[in-house]
Amino acid sequence: MESRITGKAYVLGNNIDTDQIIPAEHLVYSLSDEEESKKYGHFALSSVPVNEAGLPNGGIPFIEGENWQAEYRIIIGGSNFGCGSSREHAPFALQKAGVKAIVAESYARIFYRNSVDGGFLIPYESTQKLNNVIKTGDEVEIDLENNSITNLTDGKEYQLKELGEVLPIVEAGGVFNYARASGMIS
Repeated sequence: MESRITGKAYVLGNNIDTDQIIPAEHLVYSLSDEEESKKYGHFALSSVPVNEAGLPNGGIPFIEGENWQAEYRIIIGGSNFGCGSSREHAPFALQKAGVKAIVAESYARIFYRNSVDGGFLIPYESTQKLNNVIKTGDEVEIDLENNSITNLTDGKEYQLKELGEVLPIVEAGGVFNYARASGMIS
């Protein structure tokens, strides 16, 4: 994995739950069929309410039209990101849509673990509230070596909490791949 992730930010509020990330009615598609699994990307974040706790900036859609990948690579969230049910489809849907990392104030434990255990995306925690200083569409860059995020649009840099042992697991493609590669299991 590269030491930096650069791309447009998509900014969300607090308490974004797994049903908002991927609505339950769209859990019918195959995760392993390449064509069918694109539906998870297409429907990612399709039911986030347009209000103070949901979509910012007048409800900019995450996915445009019939696309299955978003133009956004980094999600900036508030507190309790990924709350709700324990579905592993939520981080999968975001990954399928092209998201590489999420930066949030805090996560629901199960969403955080599903993100890491499945090797879907990097869940960074911010040291301060960023979803009120970074805007949807801002170009941002995460520096994985220095645990920081820079808003390239305005030049401001913010510190992130260290990932610890999370990054090697995500880089390996999940906890089982990591365990195999490091000789923990055969």
